[in-house]
Amino acid sequence: MEEPILKCGIEIHQRLDTGKLFCRCPSTLSEDEKPDLQIIRNLRASESEMGELDRAARLEQEKQLDFKYDAFRRNCCLVETDEEPPLPIDHEALLLVLGVAQQLNMRVVDQVHTMRKIVVDGSNTSGFQRTALIATNGFMETSQGKVGIDTIAVEEESAGILETEKSGLKHYRLDRLGIPLIELATSPDIVSGEHCKEVAEKIGMILRATGKAARGLGTIRQDVNISIPQGTRVEIKGVQDLKLIPKIVEIEVNRQKNLLTLLEKLKGVQPEENPQVMDLTEIFANTESGLINRGIVSGQRVMGFRLQGHKGILGTELQPGKRYGTELADYAKTAGVKGIIHSDEELSKYKISSEEFTKLRENLEVGEEDAFVFVVAEEGTARMALARVKERAALREIIGETRKVNQDGTSAYMRPLPGKARMYPETDIRAIDITQTTLIEAKQRAGEGLDAKKKKLDDLLNPEMAKRMIKSRHLKTFEKLVEMGVEPMLAAATLEDTLVALRREGVEIKNPETTLSDLFEHYLKGEFVKSAIIEILPAMAEGKGVLEILEERQLHKISGEPLKKLVLEHNKNLGEIMKNYRLRVDAKEVKELMNSL
Repeated sequence: MEEPILKCGIEIHQRLDTGKLFCRCPSTLSEDEKPDLQIIRNLRASESEMGELDRAARLEQEKQLDFKYDAFRRNCCLVETDEEPPLPIDHEALLLVLGVAQQLNMRVVDQVHTMRKIVVDGSNTSGFQRTALIATNGFMETSQGKVGIDTIAVEEESAGILETEKSGLKHYRLDRLGIPLIELATSPDIVSGEHCKEVAEKIGMILRATGKAARGLGTIRQDVNISIPQGTRVEIKGVQDLKLIPKIVEIEVNRQKNLLTLLEKLKGVQPEENPQVMDLTEIFANTESGLINRGIVSGQRVMGFRLQGHKGILGTELQPGKRYGTELADYAKTAGVKGIIHSDEELSKYKISSEEFTKLRENLEVGEEDAFVFVVAEEGTARMALARVKERAALREIIGETRKVNQDGTSAYMRPLPGKARMYPETDIRAIDITQTTLIEAKQRAGEGLDAKKKKLDDLLNPEMAKRMIKSRHLKTFEKLVEMGVEPMLAAATLEDTLVALRREGVEIKNPETTLSDLFEHYLKGEFVKSAIIEILPAMAEGKGVLEILEERQLHKISGEPLKKLVLEHNKNLGEIMKNYRLRVDAKEVKELMNSL
């Protein structure tokens, strides 16, 4: 049997439209509001019950940052500010996750125990994220066979970040903190990038079919785990665009292949045990390099070291537009520097002279086959950054790490993969027994499931629109409109075609559910015709009411005796009537009237 060239799994994090998980605040956001309270905290990592300190948490703590938090009265309380213990898990959120677990053929736990996951990057005021395992060992059917669902958990959303590491400070909002997330992790059964996209898409549809998946930018995130033979598991975090997944997988596979080739070149090069970091500031006393000069003038130092046997290695491309030197720079950035400068670059772009280059080589004792790296930063920061570059450059294997996705499908190093040392029990929350009664209630709460939802849409819509609607983020709104009595095809076309057309013209309907419910409430009363919708919605986006728009634009529907009079005046000429009154008359109604006269 051939060895697979790819192992891939995916984690889905979907925000739920319920109350917050460990308090009774609403899961609303305060994006444009001024905070009612601001607090500043400093966090430190705590040891696990075994006395171990998680390496990812340790590296975050080394940054020695302060964290500022904005709090809001209407959606924050003392739980978010970590000033009082959490309340029991939100019952509705728990039932939803239990219901989804059953739809995915999973083994539900007998008792739900809440755990603390150490997180000291500031995204949680307490220094940890609360999470609870709900079910294990499930599966879903795909075009490539069954894909295992390893775990489903419910956990609290992190705080929303506003500014990153500005003057040693990170700035967050607490309105998002504590909103429930369903976290679903597959087995590494995914065989390609396209397959990964299919799995993510189907899981998303299953979650939306509950009617309780939150909608909007950032409400669902995918983390893709990828490895190849002789490589290792790498987690690509924060994928939001499903169309980008195949490209992300392809780029990461090639990155690991390129790293294997690079490591083969370094086979005979033994890492120096402790390459000396030198202060190179004096070399640039009269430099024309604006970047370096600005740093020196502000009191920073130029620090660097030699990398034996690395000539040409740092310039090796690993991802499109990103080289091995970029990888080292990503490690350096975690210490607070903006980047590194290395000898495989075209140094003239920094306006570093040939004389300065020669002095750099002499001071660092760089041989013909060697390379060098330097940074411009405050001395302590520079030494920490170079220590991380040295550590990474000394590795002779591909290491597991967490990386963040870029808009072009490439990725950048964030931190090491977290280990088991970051988890320990939450002592403030009682365990919850899962009974048969609970499971029956959960099934009802999570809804009919994806297959039943598909069948219902097939009965209501044509095949093409049914396929679009099952994948749509507007599915819940569609169901509400149909329940109101709106014709299914009209509701679907408005959501999937009209809103898209308006968005392309720069018209954004901020709250589609509320806006369209209001619009169709007037439509069902017979106040305007379908063709006027495209004219009414842009004005509604400006904050105007439907009746005001109808009056202002003369869009009231013509029917009854006025319509009969209009038909007679135009000698039953349908083309002429529709040409002049298409936004005020219903064509079907005109035809029926003409046939009766």
